[in-house]
Amino acid sequence: MLTRLRITDFAIIDTLDLKFSAGLITFTGETGAGKSIIIDAVEAILGGRVDLTMIRTGAGRADLEGEFRLFGKVREPILEILEREALLDEEVDYITLGREIREEGRHVARVNGRNVNLAILKEIGEFLVDVHGQSEHLSLLRVSSHVRLLDAFADLGDTLAGYRGTYRKLQQVRKELESLRRDERDTARRIDLLQYQADEIDAANLKPGEDQELQEERNRLANSEDLANAAQEALFVIDEGEPESQSTIDLFGQALESLAGLVKVDRAAQELHTRAQEIFENLADLALELRNYLEKVEHDPERLEEVEERLDLIQTLKRKYGNSIEEVLAFGVRASEELESIAQAETRLASLEKEEVRLLETLGKQGDALYRARKNAAEDLSRAIEIQLADLRMEQARFGIDFQRRPDPDGVETDSDGRVAFGPLGLETVQFLVEPNPGEGLKPLSRIASGGEMSRLMLALKNVLAQADTTPTLIFDEIDQGIGGRIGAVVGEKLWRLSEQHQVLCITHLPQLAAFGGQHYRVIKMVQNGRTATAVEVLEGEKRLAELAQMLGDISEGTLQSARELMEGAEQARSKLVA
Repeated sequence: MLTRLRITDFAIIDTLDLKFSAGLITFTGETGAGKSIIIDAVEAILGGRVDLTMIRTGAGRADLEGEFRLFGKVREPILEILEREALLDEEVDYITLGREIREEGRHVARVNGRNVNLAILKEIGEFLVDVHGQSEHLSLLRVSSHVRLLDAFADLGDTLAGYRGTYRKLQQVRKELESLRRDERDTARRIDLLQYQADEIDAANLKPGEDQELQEERNRLANSEDLANAAQEALFVIDEGEPESQSTIDLFGQALESLAGLVKVDRAAQELHTRAQEIFENLADLALELRNYLEKVEHDPERLEEVEERLDLIQTLKRKYGNSIEEVLAFGVRASEELESIAQAETRLASLEKEEVRLLETLGKQGDALYRARKNAAEDLSRAIEIQLADLRMEQARFGIDFQRRPDPDGVETDSDGRVAFGPLGLETVQFLVEPNPGEGLKPLSRIASGGEMSRLMLALKNVLAQADTTPTLIFDEIDQGIGGRIGAVVGEKLWRLSEQHQVLCITHLPQLAAFGGQHYRVIKMVQNGRTATAVEVLEGEKRLAELAQMLGDISEGTLQSARELMEGAEQARSKLVA
């Protein structure tokens, strides 16, 4: 609900600061006083088009700001937008929308004092206000809103929720299918590559550390002759010797015997003998190990070739799959796992294709049920609106609702129309049609030429759809265009009834309508210091009576009495409606 409107240097408005309450708020004043400029300012705040000519002459910029109280069904979606755009610091009950129009041409949009792009301002504004008149900001002219209003009128929330739930599941399934099918084009080649890699690694039968052992064996085989000679020479010195010179073991054995004799004489030399005994035994062990080593060292060209080939294979695998045998083996495991995943994907693909068929079938049935319910509700809605139009002196007007389905071979199967396209709101598009005058035929709302007919039609629609429409603030700009005083009272009554569920702002020239307002503002144009400016005055009591009398003609006892009667009649009508 609009609670406050601030306007500075906009058109002929110098400064205005207006506060609004709930209910029906009427604006009156002479033509050209600036009533529609106030509505233009609201539209600009809601993200509508503006141009530099709207800046007051001599001012560098125009500043506009509207404060709105958030409640009802519009609160949550607006809070979601604020949170999405990082504009929500805490839960709020009010929101301010602002617009700054600069002379150099750069305009600034603001939400809660923070700069935003114009699209965000428009997105939020569409939840808050509908302006009816010579305006583009009109939800009932947006065909996309018609199905929503029809569903709300018919109370199809649960039916639509079931359809939309199936629709979302189908979209998720199709998204996954698209991904799997896109991958499927490369799957055959990928399978061949993975299978080759896994088989190559598996066939190699690698063992961790094997390459190090093979390198050591290759070194021994390549140098077997040198190794044998060196080992033989060491063994010769340690354990064999020559006829003219004894081996090391023989010589050390003689030393050990001498130390044994020493111990017999001097027991203190026992440690020396013990150490010598250990050395002698170690020499014997060393000689044994050298003989064993010589038996292993052999010149085997065939084995050397086998080792070289094995090392080449390992090196080739390491170049392809990793820097070590462990990494190569890990690569093989991953390749096998991916092959398994691909096999599962093929199973998943088949499962999803079956699920897609099932969901399409379900969606078709739910869509048909939604369609039938809408068709039935359309007849009730049309009759109700035509009754409202008759009250507004459009007795011959007809209202209709057009349903269109589009054939689509990839769509859902229906009972009567074959396969048709589908969307998040159903299987058909819904559009409101009207025939203001007999013989013209039903036409879309956007093609209605008469501003008065458009305003009265919107009033009729809003009255019928009051429960369905969640927009908190409705603005009617000269809804009384082309209607007389008697019907003006009917319009006033309908606007007051509408204001029980919406805040309604109405610019009017009819005192019969203005008398129904809970708040009454008079817009006047005055000249001060050679400059024209618009001012707004809150009217109450005698001032309001005088304004209504002035609207009836020159102020006199007769017009004042008529004004009193209008106010009393409006009060009586309101009392009856409340009762």
